[in-house]
Amino acid sequence: MPKQRLATIARPEYIRPAPRRQDIDFSDILDIAALKAKVDFIASAHAEQRDPMRQALLVALKEANAQGRAKAYELLKEDGGGLACAARISWLQDRLIAILHDFVLDHVFSASSMPPSMQIAVAAVGGYGRGTLAPGSDIDLLFLLPARKLPFCEPSIEYMLYLLWDMGFKVGHATRTVEECIRLSEEDMTIRTAILEARLICGCAGLVDDLEARFDDEIVRNTGPQFIAAKLAERNERHRKAGDTRYLVEPNVKEGKGGLRDLHTLFWIAKYYYRVRESADLVKLGVLSRSEYHLFRKSDDFLWAVRCHMHFLTGKAEERLSFDIQREIAESLGYQDHPGMTSVERFMKHYFLVAKNVGDLTRIFCAALEDQQAKELPGFSAVINRFRRRVRKIAGSLEFVDDGGRIALASPDIFRRDPVNLIRFFHIADVNGLEFHPAALKQLTRSLGLITPALRENEEANRLFISILTSRRDPELVLRRMNEAGVLGRFIPDFGRIVSLMQFNMYHHYTVDEHLLRAVDMLSRIDRGLDQDIHPLAAKLMPQVEERTALYVAVLLHDVAKGRPEDHSQAGARLARRLAPRFRLTHKQTETVAWLIEEHLTMSMVAQTRDLNDRKTILDFAERVQSLDRLKMLMILTVCDIRAVGPGVWNGWKGQLLRTLYYETELLLSGGFSDVPRKERAAHAASLLFDALDDFSSKDRKTYSRLHYQPYLLSVSLDDQVRHARFIRETDKAARTLATMVRTHQFHAITEITVLAPDHPRLLAIIAGACAAAGANIVDAQIFTTSDGRALDTILINREFNVDDDETRRAASIGRMIEDVLSGKKDLPGVIASRTKGRKRNKTFTVPPAVTISNSLSNKFTVVEVECLDRTGLLSEITAVLADLSLDIHSAHITTFGEKVIDTFYVTDLVGAKITNETRHGHITARLKAVMAEQADEVRDRMPTGIIAQGIAPLGHVPPGHAPEGYAPDVSAPQTVAPAPASTRSAGARKMKAEG
Repeated sequence: MPKQRLATIARPEYIRPAPRRQDIDFSDILDIAALKAKVDFIASAHAEQRDPMRQALLVALKEANAQGRAKAYELLKEDGGGLACAARISWLQDRLIAILHDFVLDHVFSASSMPPSMQIAVAAVGGYGRGTLAPGSDIDLLFLLPARKLPFCEPSIEYMLYLLWDMGFKVGHATRTVEECIRLSEEDMTIRTAILEARLICGCAGLVDDLEARFDDEIVRNTGPQFIAAKLAERNERHRKAGDTRYLVEPNVKEGKGGLRDLHTLFWIAKYYYRVRESADLVKLGVLSRSEYHLFRKSDDFLWAVRCHMHFLTGKAEERLSFDIQREIAESLGYQDHPGMTSVERFMKHYFLVAKNVGDLTRIFCAALEDQQAKELPGFSAVINRFRRRVRKIAGSLEFVDDGGRIALASPDIFRRDPVNLIRFFHIADVNGLEFHPAALKQLTRSLGLITPALRENEEANRLFISILTSRRDPELVLRRMNEAGVLGRFIPDFGRIVSLMQFNMYHHYTVDEHLLRAVDMLSRIDRGLDQDIHPLAAKLMPQVEERTALYVAVLLHDVAKGRPEDHSQAGARLARRLAPRFRLTHKQTETVAWLIEEHLTMSMVAQTRDLNDRKTILDFAERVQSLDRLKMLMILTVCDIRAVGPGVWNGWKGQLLRTLYYETELLLSGGFSDVPRKERAAHAASLLFDALDDFSSKDRKTYSRLHYQPYLLSVSLDDQVRHARFIRETDKAARTLATMVRTHQFHAITEITVLAPDHPRLLAIIAGACAAAGANIVDAQIFTTSDGRALDTILINREFNVDDDETRRAASIGRMIEDVLSGKKDLPGVIASRTKGRKRNKTFTVPPAVTISNSLSNKFTVVEVECLDRTGLLSEITAVLADLSLDIHSAHITTFGEKVIDTFYVTDLVGAKITNETRHGHITARLKAVMAEQADEVRDRMPTGIIAQGIAPLGHVPPGHAPEGYAPDVSAPQTVAPAPASTRSAGARKMKAEG
């Protein structure tokens, strides 16, 4: 049967054949004759003056190096050849070292007349030994000493090293005899790998020849398996440290999974085990097909091009392909914007496809190695190995066998005979808990052309796929193997479109296909009862889900329409209506999948950006959900989606918001919303607080149970009300104007800071600014005004330390910062400026400032939503502008998605009415856009800094104990009425994240 071509990547602007070193023209890089003549002149001109001679030599070599590298960069931008660029820089480095070596021997130590057998050799080792060198890479040199060491040897080496260091090179070096190299190679695998690629630069060629011959005979012979095991173990550990995925959106081009080091590892193993000099020799040996070899060269060339651009662009050995350089490299490589995808997203998709190809090559190479090692075992060992690795039949399958716990092919043509076996292969592996034999995966990869429209519509193939997806074992592992082998993207072409697709933002940590596979893994873990401590409600709901298959399909496909011009939720729903019937889902299941995909962002956005105490929020959300079954599935899908975004994105606070939204909506859908009037419920809550303060004096019970208005009594738990009453009483006894109290919450991953202060129109802005200055990320703030004109604010910030004592000390420090700013001990603009000093403005991402003003999202309030690029102090500035505009903030919801922030404010005018005037809408929009764009705002600049507690009693303040007998607030009154001044206060501002 003819070999199938390995699936290759789409050919974008960049791809071109990778040249060999001997085919590259180096003449433009350096004029060797001219440089030699120049250094000879320097030697003659400064024959008696060693220091001036050395300085002149240094200047000449630095100039030649700078000009040569500049030309290499110019050629890289012209032809895009990564390997050619690395070869040019390596060649330049060789020539500079050779000229330096000859100069030292001729003019410094007068040792050029010594016989070759008494001279040193300078060899390149490691990556430099391969004849490739990145602009910022270390230069690894081996100085070989002759058996009979002459006095000039080591001083000449020292002279060369110091001059190379003075030229700015990072030189890794070793000075050894051939005997020492052999001895150390036996003991140290790193040294063995370095010497494996030793290449003569200049000096005594006989020393390097002797080293190569002895190394091959004494070290390499009969130690192939040992070297392979060490290199693969080293690779696995490197992958583990890098995150064990090739789909991180800021990948390490050199050390990351699917990067250059993986290709180098393959070549090291090939050179060591197969004793080849060039990677092309692997085709002659049958290890790689010709198409696979070309893929090897293309992948190597592409990764080298990216790495060289990174080094040139940053001026250092930068190996992480970070967001701030991705766009420039994409432009350098010629990528263009396409509908639905920017140039940088197209470039990064190509990068991840190359990384995937590196994984394919690794798998193919390992399969060939295993076969070769099995053939080479001597007689008795081969018998023992065959006994241990005996091939066993798999019950119910004639196509596949169990080869030592790995699924293997019963015959090489099973995929051609029945293409359904391409899916059945993974299904049987899942059912029997088998690993995958690399030889079987190699054959499968070469058979991808058999996945045709007929197979995609085949009923049995789709049944097997759904069985894999909904497996109660580990569906993510099997789906990942299907994706790595190229089967998943071929079987579901719409999934294939998002393979290796990245989103150019700081929120998403992985490519889209990696995110979807991780989301399936999260669902499977919930399904198996795992991680109940992280999301207890989702674990409780999963057994109640009736349409389990529909939920798995929705989780797998919820982002499958990304990278298209239209909204990916709506486009995904349309795709689901086409794909689900192919998977043999019923009409009801199909509509459920489509609805879940269309609404998969809704619950997260409502929970994080809307006021969950506003009944209209719950009514609107319930109207979209309509049934408890849908609510349960959407809750689980939302948890899986957020958890699969990346490490650190999910936290206990997001879980609490989702649970609150779920329970409020469940109550409404099940008909359990209370019909008791709000005023009666508030009065009942006040009486409960009075009863709970049973250790207070009768006078204090009356005073401290009557401080609060309706919103506080109806939204704060009784335990917290009691705790607040004690806190306020202690503050009053101490005659303090300002006070803070801290408490930690480990499960919710937050820390609570309660602030008691006089009310003030800009209090919210000042507290947000103080938190930003202290480096605290506010996730929630419950803000209330008491009847005696004070503000009682409970600020929730992200937890930073695992140990409660450490976190409590941190929170106390933040509390002191808030008090210092409010009392005027510290200047707020000054402390924010000191925190942001030296920070570069984020120029990598652009988020156009946007403002949306709506009167339909709440029955009582106008909702103002702003979206822009996040920065330190932004929340403080926005809330200050809203105060300037005489808007009363009733709740605020600040959510960050990487570099982007979405702030939602529920506001009224100063008399409690909605903002309905369109002209005023325009004015609000203009002022907010100005502050988001960091434009000058003269009105805002003229405002005071906001010292509110410097010995000034708040307007209308009635000190506890001085109120007339029987005085009590009307708990039915709105929060914004006197005695407090017109304010930007709120009855429950939530989820505020102070930037910092």
